Amino acid sequence: MKETNEISVHAARIYATLRDRAANGKGWMTAHEIASASEVAPRTARAYAKRFVDAGIVDLAEVFPAHRYRLSTLAKNRNRTYDQRLEQACEIFGIA
Repeated sequence: MKETNEISVHAARIYATLRDRAANGKGWMTAHEIASASEVAPRTARAYAKRFVDAGIVDLAEVFPAHRYRLSTLAKNRNRTYDQRLEQACEIFGIA
């Protein structure tokens, strides 16, 4: 996966949604649930979820009828730099 230098507010919202879900011990979410919680379009949620899976910070469960995503417990080990940049973007955008 080719990372970009810029992190959008959409990426930060989606990351924060997955991070908060993991912190509350709730785990897996569909792209539709991510979109709703992040206040982004479903297509945007799917695209960023895939990007995060490719970057190694999100786990993917390929189940029917919808794939499920969760923040990986290994995210900080797999791609520490990108994880830190997403955390920083959340802070800059004022996303809890």
